[in-house]
Amino acid sequence: MSFLFGNRSSKTFKPKKNIPEGSHQYELLKHAEATLGSGNLRMAVMLPDGEDLNEWVAVNTVDFFNQINMLYGTITDFCSEDSCPVMSAGPKYEYHWADGTNIKKPIKCSAPKYIDYLMTWVQDQLDDETLFPSKIGVPFRKNFMSVAKTILKRLFRVYAHIYHQHFDAVMQLQEEAHLNTSFKHFIFFVQEFNLIDRKELAPLQELIEKLTTKDR
Repeated sequence: MSFLFGNRSSKTFKPKKNIPEGSHQYELLKHAEATLGSGNLRMAVMLPDGEDLNEWVAVNTVDFFNQINMLYGTITDFCSEDSCPVMSAGPKYEYHWADGTNIKKPIKCSAPKYIDYLMTWVQDQLDDETLFPSKIGVPFRKNFMSVAKTILKRLFRVYAHIYHQHFDAVMQLQEEAHLNTSFKHFIFFVQEFNLIDRKELAPLQELIEKLTTKDR
């Protein structure tokens, strides 16, 4: 189901993915938010004592989906078939879409179409209770971490597209501090658990170095 042309006044591109209140994952999310409030992102992304790595990655993946959903939602009016006929991150990087099931052979498409495919695909994974169990005691599938890595790798591409193609719009909307904080949190998280190959991060390597060196 595609929500690309839904009501944009809510400023999210897709419906927000909620973690059920009262669940252990909700407590983990609250813990993450509290540590983020301390301002130390390196500490905030670390696995809390005694917690399960899969669960920590799951909660944060949902949170990053929601963050990117909102960030892209703010600039959808600037990202059109005309302005972005291909999904790119600067002149050297172009992405073609394939999900391995519905679209097996990578297709070249506009950025809004690509991001719609991507966010719909991520949403389907997050809604799959066998992949992202919300109930306590339900085990994660053996391939959970590889799926989570694919989700995060693809979500990175939305950040890369926004930075390369729409940063002027972000500044115009005075959203750059929000974008930078969200991306820095994302990068610290994927670095902490080695979730995205370095070569995949190449389109934003300079920015990553700039955002992360002062916190070493």
